[in-house]
Amino acid sequence: MKGDYQDLVDEISALLGAPATLENRDFRLIAFGAHDSDDDLAMDPVRTRSILTRQSTAAVRAWFEGFGIARATGPVRIPAAPDAGVFRGRICLPVRYRGIVQGYVWLLDREPGPGPEALAAAMEVAERIGILLAEEAKAGADLSREFRAVLTAGRGWQHDMAVAALRLALGPGADGLHTVVCVAPWSGEAPASVPGAAAVSLVPWRGRAHEAQPARGPATGAPAGAGAVGGSGAAAGARAVARGGSGAVARPGSGARAAAGAGGGVGPSAAGPAGGPEAGQALAVLVRLRSADVLAPAVTAATRLLGPSAPAGAPPTAPTAGIAEPCRGLAELSDAWAQASAAARASAAQSRLGPVARWSEIGPYRMLAVLAAGEPVDDPAARALLAPAHRELARTAEVFLDCAGQAGRAAAALGVHRQTLYYRLNRVEQLTGLDLDEGEDRLLLHMALKSARLA
Repeated sequence: MKGDYQDLVDEISALLGAPATLENRDFRLIAFGAHDSDDDLAMDPVRTRSILTRQSTAAVRAWFEGFGIARATGPVRIPAAPDAGVFRGRICLPVRYRGIVQGYVWLLDREPGPGPEALAAAMEVAERIGILLAEEAKAGADLSREFRAVLTAGRGWQHDMAVAALRLALGPGADGLHTVVCVAPWSGEAPASVPGAAAVSLVPWRGRAHEAQPARGPATGAPAGAGAVGGSGAAAGARAVARGGSGAVARPGSGARAAAGAGGGVGPSAAGPAGGPEAGQALAVLVRLRSADVLAPAVTAATRLLGPSAPAGAPPTAPTAGIAEPCRGLAELSDAWAQASAAARASAAQSRLGPVARWSEIGPYRMLAVLAAGEPVDDPAARALLAPAHRELARTAEVFLDCAGQAGRAAAALGVHRQTLYYRLNRVEQLTGLDLDEGEDRLLLHMALKSARLA
């Protein structure tokens, strides 16, 4: 489908002798013609931003819509406005189908500009684009119910019936390669169309309990989950001296380390220690793939849906996206949705993963998300440490464990003196009743801290 749009945009560019861009009615970029002009004004800030971010800002959208383009049935000429970053005038060709606007084709205006016959021919091409956009939107809307049913049906005969219904609706392409994208949290309605998507649907989403979370992933340079088990003899000895040779701290019974059972349902959901999760919704997108080694269509779809508002290091409340591993056919889509959801949660928990994370790259969160998908992970040993009053101690413990128990690396990552680190670790042991010289206790605490990010 994307190739069809590009061919039609190139046809309009040839008819009018100027590079064209195609956006849907939400001002999200779909295709654009090559810009080979040496004219510095051929790429003003508004057009540059549209191409680089695949989307126009709300202010730009409102400004252009003020010229009546959503109601127009023919070409609309829009004058330049340098103060708004529009250095060149625009020609807007509304893309409509049965009277409903589906998108817009944009060209930079020039003197003398295209004549009436060329514009009429370009509008005929725009009508063909309108048919494609309408068909794509209708297909996605028609499949929304079937797609959602597959993701939420659980196991058994209901799941089998949902898969059969979606397979029938998708037709011959149902048995090809697919992946699933999760964008969460998602506010508002599902987009009318997502280029490259076979189906789009809104799915219930359990939000995270932010109040009890430590700060987002520390920039330690160590992989998440590294060093959960294992020791640092020098660090342990130094901490023993710092504690004044005190005896071992009392440790909880084995029940405190019992693993939480993995639950069913769609995607991970858990209540954090500080309260219940926030109810909401996520956007699920089914993306067709040509090769299991090339996830570019899914990455592009996720990036477009997030828009320019989700840079790396965004706050935990910002939407993030996760991408599942490719699967052939539809039988494993519910598992793929669980993977995509886990990756989206991991992206929100660890800023180093970026706003779009692949399930294959989230490391220990692949396992932690399974635990979080069942009953809330609320180990009594870590409960006090995860309270808001001890946020800095929780971060200290997490950085220390991320650094494989190496005190020097941890102190440098935290920007504190080693003695300060040892003091804080001693306080962590007092709060948790765990002995950080013991591998199993380190593993328990590390899992609790990482799981809290998903809660």
